[in-house]
Amino acid sequence: MTSIPNSHLSLDPHGAEFARDPYAIYEAMRALREPFYYDDIETWMLTRMADVEAVALNKTMLRNNEEYISEQARLAQQKALNFHDMPHHERFVQINLLESEGDTHARLRKVVFREFTPAMISRQRAAIQAYVDHLLDQLSDHEEIDFVGDFAAHVPGHIIGRVLGVPDEDCDQLRHWSEEVVRFFDPGRDDADKARAEQATKEFYEYLLTLLAEREKKPQEDLLSRLVEQRNAGNLSQDELISTAMLILMAGHGSTIDVLGSGMHALLRFPDQHVRLREDPSLMKTAVQEMFRFESPLPFFHRFATEETEVGGKTFPAGTRFGLLYGAANRDPKRFENADQFDVGRVPNRHMAFGGGAHFCLGNHLARLDMDVIFTTLNTRFSQIALADPSPEYKRGLSVRGPKALRVGWTRA
Repeated sequence: MTSIPNSHLSLDPHGAEFARDPYAIYEAMRALREPFYYDDIETWMLTRMADVEAVALNKTMLRNNEEYISEQARLAQQKALNFHDMPHHERFVQINLLESEGDTHARLRKVVFREFTPAMISRQRAAIQAYVDHLLDQLSDHEEIDFVGDFAAHVPGHIIGRVLGVPDEDCDQLRHWSEEVVRFFDPGRDDADKARAEQATKEFYEYLLTLLAEREKKPQEDLLSRLVEQRNAGNLSQDELISTAMLILMAGHGSTIDVLGSGMHALLRFPDQHVRLREDPSLMKTAVQEMFRFESPLPFFHRFATEETEVGGKTFPAGTRFGLLYGAANRDPKRFENADQFDVGRVPNRHMAFGGGAHFCLGNHLARLDMDVIFTTLNTRFSQIALADPSPEYKRGLSVRGPKALRVGWTRA
């Protein structure tokens, strides 16, 4: 594509066309002479893998710059982003492991990392398998289901809830709270979104307080009890414990649900690849990685430059906000051969769906295990799965990517 001026492009992430196919605009953005400036959020959008990697792995680039700016500037920035006047959201969401930097981030990450060990993850396989089998026993006689609403939406939250120590019957409520909180991070949020996010955070907080009180009296073999031990040992505060538990639950819900939906959609859009995976189950791990690359469930994050820097052939001053479009970078033809093709055997596949640097996703192993078990089981239990709706509607926005619903028909093996 011929290089074109920045001013000739427009970005409408909440439009129907962008939801249907964001990759066309990403391709046009990659062809620009310099990164695209998205005026609505005062952010330079990066779409080329080389640029996205350079910023994500640069230790001087921070997700949260509040420790490096004046209090006056911090308050002005918070108000400009409409992140003000939200006492619970400001207390537990705007300041957590994901949003922290420096020594605070390193300390909290160390606390969580020691809990998300490979041994802990591997121990979840039997529980995931049992729950997936249970759900499919209830659904397998149906000729058609909404793969997202009837199935995928129930698995990740249940599993991460069980790891943390949340009763099964509360998982649907946690999903609702998580969706309301996460939705507020997308550009284009309004005051109604703000009110819902604050209310959800407040209710989430009050719920976790009750669970914590129970664990204080009677510790169990779950992550929440171990986080209480870490708090009592002085490794994190009460607010940090609550914000960390909240983050783990939110991260364990939406993105995995989205990639389960888009992953199934990809298999059904590329039936030759589905047949290939059925015939060679050893490809499941690479297939799961390809699902994350092909339709990255969290396609947009940001970083702030703390010093003057050059990105994409242009010099930017300290304070510049960059948008890391992981979804675009993961379709960059300079990094991936036939980037718009879904390939269950793609090797190498160094995608950026899990981020990079200090903010690399800690839950990626559990998410991939969920998907490994789910798609292996589906291929075993059903001889045929097909799209019942050839054009499923995808969620709107920059920060999420996944089908709202996915109608499929299936035949038991």
